[in-house]
Amino acid sequence: MDHSQAPILEALAAYHDSDQLPFTPPGHKQARGADPRVTAVLGEAVFRSDVLAVSGLDDRTSSDGLLEKAEQLMADAVDADHTFFSTCGSSLSVKAAMLSVAGPHERLVIGRDAHKSVVAGLILSGICPVWVDPQWDAERHFAHPPAPESFEKALEEHPDAKGVLVVTPTPYGTCTDLAALAEVCHSRGKPLIVDEAWGAHLPFHPDLPSWAMDAGADVCVTSIHKMGSGLEQSSVFHLQGDLIAPELLKERADLFSTTSPSVLIYAALDGWRRQMVEHGRAVYDRLLPLVADVRSRIAEIEGLHVYGRDDLCGPGLAFDFDPLHVIIDLTGLGKAGYQVADWLREHHRINVGLSDHRRIGVQLTHADDEHTVGRLLTALRDLGDRAGELPSPSRVEIPPPGELRLEQAMLPRDAFFGPAEHVPWQKAAGRISAELLTPYPPGIPAALPGERLNEEVIGYLRSGVEAGMVVPDAADSNVETVRVVVEEG
Repeated sequence: MDHSQAPILEALAAYHDSDQLPFTPPGHKQARGADPRVTAVLGEAVFRSDVLAVSGLDDRTSSDGLLEKAEQLMADAVDADHTFFSTCGSSLSVKAAMLSVAGPHERLVIGRDAHKSVVAGLILSGICPVWVDPQWDAERHFAHPPAPESFEKALEEHPDAKGVLVVTPTPYGTCTDLAALAEVCHSRGKPLIVDEAWGAHLPFHPDLPSWAMDAGADVCVTSIHKMGSGLEQSSVFHLQGDLIAPELLKERADLFSTTSPSVLIYAALDGWRRQMVEHGRAVYDRLLPLVADVRSRIAEIEGLHVYGRDDLCGPGLAFDFDPLHVIIDLTGLGKAGYQVADWLREHHRINVGLSDHRRIGVQLTHADDEHTVGRLLTALRDLGDRAGELPSPSRVEIPPPGELRLEQAMLPRDAFFGPAEHVPWQKAAGRISAELLTPYPPGIPAALPGERLNEEVIGYLRSGVEAGMVVPDAADSNVETVRVVVEEG
């Protein structure tokens, strides 16, 4: 296909050039009605390109098929059979993928390190999860994606399961062996869904980890805004093979999709695909040596340790890792990631991608260069020099993996929508959670609806909040009370 085309971008340019006058939504009418105080911040160009997809870029019957053309080009760019655009983020896309594989009360095998959007899909659908535990690095208090062997065991124990869902790379950049996992699934006729939200860039350079379609997955969900040049909320989901019908996947996506999709998001997706096909290899040829240099220079700062392959990959650990996720262990400074993240923002206007009880993580992308990494290095060197000025962190009580793993006592949907009450955190152990309790970032629930809480997980969340952890999904974000199911007796 001709990847010099960008059908949506080109149609948007033609729309501007043709002096069309809309009597349709959006009501701001290409910025004419926007408050000047708003356009002073956002710019008029944003509003000028915020037009109705039908009538703005295509006719009433969408006979030009601009979106379809753009999606076909995206599929061709990454060797998928079909691609669908989403303007509601990968949170929508992963739900659509789940519902295309399983329905109410049917089983789906899922890595327990799944993002909260997967749990939302369980709540909405009534799917019964079969959880597979991540691989736990006890030395670093660090979870990696489950191994293919763990999924294989779950499928052997639950042969009626409709398929498998795995998150890889994780928000920390670690990956499972997708090719081996696809073989485990396909040998049993089961589809594999990959939540590859952090992997938009992976198809475009051979020195990056293998991506889902190359590894044989059936559906791959990708957030283009995370590691690509998409606007926030931009997502694509790719499909290949014959285990899931494309019309079924599209139908499920339509259940969640807005009827007013953003042309701005579509156009950015269209342009990013063209950029990557034409220049992606050169972009990452430039970026990867820069990332390697940044990693080595951070490692020279006293008190900081950058995780590399020796830390993350091997037996019982991850299969591979994405070097663009630069995860920095702060144990040598004696500081918590929460404190350091706040300090970097306050003193250097540096915003990190994630923070936890002992680490910070930054994501480097094709947008970074010597200037941006120079600011990062300056800030980290200053941190090394001034770490003693930061107060000592509160201790976060991290239970061993066996105590972090909670019993799934009810379906997530039944617990979420059933009768519930709020109890003090001291009385929550033994009760069934009716809410998500999700440290964020990275957004992986510590407890989810239907799981029976224990003292260890409650203690972890309470000590985490006191140390700076954010738990935004909870009814009480301080976790002083917990929403639990009302049980008979």
